[in-house]
Amino acid sequence: MSKKILIIEDENEFFFFYTMMLEGTDYTITRALDGKQAFEKIKEDKPDLIILDLLLDQMTGDTFLKQLKSNPIGAAIPVIIASSFSPRSYKTIFEIDPNLTFLEKPFTQERLLDEIKSRLR
Repeated sequence: MSKKILIIEDENEFFFFYTMMLEGTDYTITRALDGKQAFEKIKEDKPDLIILDLLLDQMTGDTFLKQLKSNPIGAAIPVIIASSFSPRSYKTIFEIDPNLTFLEKPFTQERLLDEIKSRLR
């Protein structure tokens, strides 16, 4: 059975970038444009992994992450942060979840797939 990945990304170009990188894999991809929509998708689809952009409209990625990790349904879902800002800009997110993976945009397909495989083990 394929693993489900929820990509929380409001920019079409980056979502297209992810779908191109994950094309031909056995992952099922869904998208949410913001945190509110992401929580709806989590309830519906129960993803195995989340790829999260930190700069979102309506709810920032760190606010979403706090709510996700305090929720019994979302606490166990592994999260990969994808941002064009350095991880040093977001030190507090590692206080929310010290096991986060942080990918600084741009990154390679190989790096993305390696991180996904590592987090889904």
